[in-house]
Amino acid sequence: MVVRKRKRVLINKEMGKSIFITATDTGVGKTIISCAIGLALKKKGLDVGVMKPFQCSGDDAEFLCRVLGIKDEKELVNPYYASEPLAPYVAFKRAKVKIDLDKIFKAYKELSRKHDVLIIEGAGGLLVPIKEGYLVADLIRDLDIPAIIIARAGLGTLNHTMLTQRYALDCGIKIKGVIINGGQDSGLAEKTNPDVLREFLDVPILGIVPWLRNVKSKDGLRRLGRIAGENIGLKTLFRTERPPTQQLIKQDKDFLWHPFTQMKDWLKDEPLIIEEAKESYLKDTNGKWYLDGVASLWVNVHGHRKREIGSAVKRQLNKVSHSTLLGLGNVPSIELAKELISIAPNGLTKVFYSDSGSSAVEIALKMAYQYWQYLDKAKTRFIHLDNAYHGDTIGSVSVGGMDLFHKAYQGLLFESYKADSPYCYHCPKGKTYPLCSWECLDSLKDILRQHSASIAALIVEPLVQAAAGMLVWPPGIYKEMSRLCKEYNVLLIADEVAVGFGRTGAMFASEWEGVCPDILCLAKGITGGYLPLAATLTTRNIFDAFLGEYKEQKTFFHGHTYTGNPLACSAALANLELFKKEKTLEKLKPKIKFLKEELEKFKILEHVGDIRQKGFMVGIELVKDKATKEQYPWEEKMGIKVCQKAREYGVILRPLGNVIVLMPSLSISREELKQLVDAAYKAISLVQ
Repeated sequence: MVVRKRKRVLINKEMGKSIFITATDTGVGKTIISCAIGLALKKKGLDVGVMKPFQCSGDDAEFLCRVLGIKDEKELVNPYYASEPLAPYVAFKRAKVKIDLDKIFKAYKELSRKHDVLIIEGAGGLLVPIKEGYLVADLIRDLDIPAIIIARAGLGTLNHTMLTQRYALDCGIKIKGVIINGGQDSGLAEKTNPDVLREFLDVPILGIVPWLRNVKSKDGLRRLGRIAGENIGLKTLFRTERPPTQQLIKQDKDFLWHPFTQMKDWLKDEPLIIEEAKESYLKDTNGKWYLDGVASLWVNVHGHRKREIGSAVKRQLNKVSHSTLLGLGNVPSIELAKELISIAPNGLTKVFYSDSGSSAVEIALKMAYQYWQYLDKAKTRFIHLDNAYHGDTIGSVSVGGMDLFHKAYQGLLFESYKADSPYCYHCPKGKTYPLCSWECLDSLKDILRQHSASIAALIVEPLVQAAAGMLVWPPGIYKEMSRLCKEYNVLLIADEVAVGFGRTGAMFASEWEGVCPDILCLAKGITGGYLPLAATLTTRNIFDAFLGEYKEQKTFFHGHTYTGNPLACSAALANLELFKKEKTLEKLKPKIKFLKEELEKFKILEHVGDIRQKGFMVGIELVKDKATKEQYPWEEKMGIKVCQKAREYGVILRPLGNVIVLMPSLSISREELKQLVDAAYKAISLVQ
């Protein structure tokens, strides 16, 4: 498999519209069609630019410029020229010329800004190599512009065109459609193939044009000036298929009910509607790009539109989209289970799938409850921490500690014990770390001493209580909780839905203190932010308690229709493979250090009370009075105001009350990380 060397290129909104002209092969008329489209657009009053990044012999680039009347842009139009008619990789290697992609991207940006429309002509087809590990298809993806495929009309075009289209779509390239060149010749294939392609292609045929001979003659050029307008549907080239933004907003407000959202506020606000994403960015329906500062609610790991994950899902889609795990197995769920156990804390041996973090926790609670029943022990109660958030199902809410989210459902919940959480900034004991001797654990110890005989499990979010406002625990406390559970014969449930898959700098937060919980809950980042999936991992000891004869009815009576869905499991497998292939955790270390350094400047801000960080999880707590730690009233919505202000600087944030959360994708670059921090800093400064 070719290893791609990706280059980040984000298209600014001030840039013009661009189209990439590729083909099923070489010699199919890309240059002629590019000229035809350019001339037709010029007739409509548009300033048209062209670019041919690689020219290997011939004068196509000069011809494009001459026909379209382009002057003084030669170095930009054709950054690389080689004299031999070979693939760029071979031609420039033989010429001892090193291809610098930055040169191409800079030329593209400059030309895009100068012209209303930029037509870029590729070299050969999609699989033509440009440099080691980098193909024409990669260039189109990295430029992030739509493409048109030029195809011959005669024999062989059915195979070549459909293969090209399929590969392009599989790569995540946006295809506007196909133009058939030579479709009006007299052969039978030329007459029949267009209709066949219309039937089998997933993209439209934009036009069928005659094969132009002697195109450089005066007569040929005159015909060239008419060909696009007569034979190509130009209106479709830059047409969007979606309704206008205001229509979408109206439909949203008419029909949608958003989660954890006061809809009265939503109905009077002007919301963003996201229609596209690329790497660390989201684009709204007005064409504005935003840095995704919260990884689309903590799920995106390797960036949006990661080819490897998308391709894995597509490959699985061509096999089977869903098959139940009730009485059957499926290949991706088996392979993923094996992979999860191989990277999980040592001692966990079994995987139970579900569809969300809340479900993973619900399973853990039922599993722990049922386990003790099979051991003939009346251990039916649970301990949770203050400020805990474990999901929004009834069971997970019953072990939650956030009144704001949970109080409304009090009458539905089962009783559980609540212990103090290690919230150092607002210490429940009024102490200061490290002189506190972990007195926040006293309430947990008291509960265990008095009630351990009836307690099934302690459930915690290891190291960071995320939804509570990124409450970062002092080192060693989690390990001590684990020790206490063993001492009092209580199961430990680790909810790593938010902190798992690299968010703390390790694959799992439990690794930091060498803890192996009895049950581990995973979700969010498990598929890299692509499809819903969750997993509850447990030990052989717990699993064995459920083994028995059929008549004993010791079955774990839980399961969902989409449990172990093959598409989601395929995405998760690709996600985990990327951790290895791209050395994600290793590359994360210097970025964590850089983020820590950048956060120092927030300390001088008048209303920043506390800055909490563990890995790529950051909480910046806003306070009304820094000296007394007085909090802002909820109704002042300070966190919301800051996040709204950050959008003006091109960054999407989401608050947790008065805590501003920074939790980007692990793949974010150092430059993007600085952009994120700077936007948050400016927003906090101005709102205060």
